[in-house]
Formats: sequence, C-alpha cells, structure tokens
Amino acid sequence: MIELSYFELIRLLIDMGLLILTWLVQLVIYPSFLYYTSTDLKKWHSIYTRRITIVVLPLMLSQLLVAIIGLYFIINWQSILYFFVILATWGLTFLRAIPLHLEIEKSPNQNIIQQLLQVHTWRTVLWTLVFIFSMFKTFF
Repeated sequence: MIELSYFELIRLLIDMGLLILTWLVQLVIYPSFLYYTSTDLKKWHSIYTRRITIVVLPLMLSQLLVAIIGLYFIINWQSILYFFVILATWGLTFLRAIPLHLEIEKSPNQNIIQQLLQVHTWRTVLWTLVFIFSMFKTFF
C-alpha cells in the first residue's frame, strides 16, 4: 500500500482540480464563446468571470501556497521546477488571459476569443504538466 503524506495528497488534489477545470475551459467553455452573439457574450461574460473566479482563485492560491511551502521545506530541482511552472501559469493568467477577458468585456469579437483560446492552450499544457509531475512525485 502506498502511504501518502497529507502534503502530497493536498498537492495532488489541488493539481487535479486545476487539471479538470483547465480542460473544461479549454474544450467546452472558451470554445462556446464563439457561438454567442456579441451582445449575448457581453452579458454572459461578466457573469461567467465572477462565477469562475470563485472556483479558480482559491485553487490557484492554494497551488501557489503549496509550491511555496514545498520550496521552503524541500529545496531541490523538483520543488524549484514545480514552483516556476506554477509562476508561469500565474504569469499567463494575469499578464495575458485577464487582459483578454477585459477586452471581451468591452467589445467581444472572434479575434479576441481566438487569442484567449491560444493563451489558454499554454495554460492547459502547463497545468497538465504540473499534474503529471505531481502524480509522479506522489506515486514514484
């Protein structure tokens, strides 16, 4: 039987939550924006961003906290890599994705949605790598 520390279990659950969420956003939520009229998307988008933030922000903050704790107590190449990949997701989120969401709020159009999908593809790749890394660290 594999024994998991609470820390490993918490890290794995947070990473799994973000993995599931990011793939839902990538495959379902953002592509659905392409089917809205500009007027309808403008109405829905502000509701969507408030609601999704309630789910995303606690997960992202928890993941960052776990990365910082891991870095503080176990300084090795894995904890450093994990921390920097998490920082990369934050960078993409706050420097690219959120500004695109703000543009959608002002004047939604297909071009902005396509840009958002491209940026989110990179976030999806990073969060998938984080989860794979977390699984590897937990079980191997």
